[in-house]
Formats: sequence, C-alpha cells, structure tokens
Amino acid sequence: MLRNIVVTILVFLFTGISSLIFAQTPDSAPKPSYIAGEVVAIANMKITLKANTGPIDILITDKTVFKHASAENPSLSTATPGAMTDITAGDKITVSGILAKDGKSMPARQLFYVTKADVAAKNAKEAEEWRKRGLTGKVAAVNAQTNQITVETPGMLGATAKSVLTPKDTAKFLRYAPDSISFAEAKPSNLAEVKVGDMIRALGDKSTDGTSFSAEQVITGAFQTVAGTVKSIDIEKNEVVIANLQNKKEITIVIGETSVLKKYPAEMAERLAAMQMAGGGGAGPGGQGGRAGGTQVRPAVPNGGTQVRPASPDGQGQPAGGGQRGFGGGRPGGAGGGGIDDQFDRFPNITASDLKVGDIIALSSSKNADMTRLKAIKLVAGVEPFIRAAQAITNRGRGQGAGPSGAGGDGGFNIPGLDGVSFP
Repeated sequence: MLRNIVVTILVFLFTGISSLIFAQTPDSAPKPSYIAGEVVAIANMKITLKANTGPIDILITDKTVFKHASAENPSLSTATPGAMTDITAGDKITVSGILAKDGKSMPARQLFYVTKADVAAKNAKEAEEWRKRGLTGKVAAVNAQTNQITVETPGMLGATAKSVLTPKDTAKFLRYAPDSISFAEAKPSNLAEVKVGDMIRALGDKSTDGTSFSAEQVITGAFQTVAGTVKSIDIEKNEVVIANLQNKKEITIVIGETSVLKKYPAEMAERLAAMQMAGGGGAGPGGQGGRAGGTQVRPAVPNGGTQVRPASPDGQGQPAGGGQRGFGGGRPGGAGGGGIDDQFDRFPNITASDLKVGDIIALSSSKNADMTRLKAIKLVAGVEPFIRAAQAITNRGRGQGAGPSGAGGDGGFNIPGLDGVSFP
C-alpha cells in the first residue's frame, strides 16, 4: 500500500508542478524536469534520490523551495513550507529543476516531500479500517442477476460461516495481478471477473448477524497452495524442484525477488498441528466443518491483514467479519494484536541455500494451468507437523479425499500464516 499512496501523491504533485513550471517558462528557455523517488542519502547539501531511471543527485541551493505535502491530501494547494532538515532517508520526494546533460544530477528549484512517518500513519489508519470493516474469505457463489457474491469464511479448525456480499453502487473492484498479493499491483476489475473459488477481500459494512455485507471495495484473486518434498536445489537460478505430495509429480518452484521465505518454528508448528487434529479438521478456505479443506492465500489489503485464530473447541462457527474468530477475524486491540500473521512476519527468514533435499515445504502461488513451474509468493519450511496432521485426519475418516494424497488442488493441509502476507 506504500507504493499505492506514493503513486497517488506523485500524480497530484506532478500535475501541479508541471502546470506551474511550464506556465512560467519561456519557450526559449530549457524545459525543467520533474523527478520523483525515494531518498537514499543526505549529505553536504545533496540528496541522493532513487528514481525509476536510477540514482540521481539532487543539489540543494539557497533558492530551493521546500514544501511538505500531506499523505492524507497530497496536493500543492495543501502543501506547507518545509525544510531540508525535515527530510530523512526513506522519504518520498518530487523535485523540479534543470537536469544535467549526463542525467545524473539536478539543482532543485522546488522540492515536495512526504515523510515516511506521514505514510506510516496513513497506512496504520487504513489498516485499522480494514480490520474493523473488512471481510475475507473464499467465493462460494456469484449471482450476476442479483449482483451478489456468497463468501465463505472458514475458521482455522473447520467452522465455516457464510455472508452474502452486495456491492454498493459506487463500489470499486480490483483483481490481484499474476504472481502477486500486493494491493498496489492490483488491476481494475468488475463483478464479471469474480469466479467461484477465488479469494476475496472487501471493505464495507456488515450486518449485525454477519450474514450480509455491503461492500465499497472488493478485491479478488485466484491462488493455490502446494506442498512437496524437495528433490533438488539450484542456488544460482534460485529454483527448487519438489515432488508434489498430492500426485508425486515434479514442480519447479521459482523464487523471485518478492517471494517471502520463512521457516516455521518447530514447537509452534507441533502445537498448532495438534490443535488441528484435536479440532477434527485442518480446514482452510473451501473446507466444510470437519473436512480438511486446504489452505488458501490471503492476499494483501492496504497494510492490513487478518488474524488466524483457532475456532472454539466445540467447533461452533463464528460470524464473519472483523473482531470475530476464524479466517476473517480482526486483531484484538487493533494493530497491536498478536495474530498468526503478525507472528509469521517474525519467523526466521531463509533462502534456497537453507533448504535440503528431503525437506517438506509448502508454498502459495497464483493459480495457473501449468503445474510444472510455479512462482512462489510465499514458501515455508518446517511444515511437516501440518502435513502429518492432515494425513492423520484423513486416516481416521474425517477428511475423505482431502489428505495430502487426496483430491483437491490445495492438498488438504492448513498451514497458518502461509495464507497471510507481509505489509510495508
């Protein structure tokens, strides 16, 4: 979401700066440029800016005008006088001036900046709104005639609640880009693109009983999770070949720059897997009560995230929506809660070199037709306890066709945190 805010900010600032500069520059004079990016370093009246074209040195003079733009309302009309001393590494700036011929430096005429603290505050505010007014789950049905979507919101141990989502007249639809769970990279969409089996997140107003939801923002995507045994590791290519636990077929896993690699702490994995077995099912989205229904990816919303908490011991479902248990539950106490997604972010980071042949790993990826090569969105090691739990549930007859060797594209396991996401 950080990039989403910055893009909005830069659109406002570019528009304002360009109209201001070009309106005042004679046709015979050099045309000023305007460059935007992130501050990398500040020293000796010089700001090193990381722009799309590469690093550029912004040279500060006694004529440079500084303006502090608000992350909440990023426009020239609301910008206030600022100073170079207010700017630090990580801030976003837009600068106007005459670019040097080599394209590597530019004396700054005007410099508009939005601090990372401003952006963080805006992010936190939006995240809290999504936690309180958000709905997360799996699309169970789409009714084009009534303009409604039925959303299933399962809990970690299998209890499933349903809500009927009705978009408001002004509702905004987005769809995640391939191999991405970034809200900033989502593309404009519509109801016609929503399919049964999609993951869905929505912001809006839910009814008191949680059975209906009036949405003002809807974002969907098609994701899957796969588990397998590591057969080979190519460190140079950053690829791992696994044997799919479901059908034993080989899959090449591509680890990209944005892939998140983690290792589940052994004690926590054993404890949560034991809870799944005690609850009678490891159901993730798509699972019915008592059925091991397979984890799904929970993509990002603006700096949000939803807590995965165990369902009640008696297996009774909870209403969907923020503040409730289960897949769509909010973090108690707001952003400071300690849900599994928060804990997952603190799990040890790993690389392909930390994996060994014979390890069992699980990953999330975009759903596509080619199951021989997948790009990892998240890859998690140390998941053996969850795989054993899913198999044990299947063996005792509570998850027919849902264990690691059963039917279903997601393998029947539930690995808390794999379906979550890290946020900027």
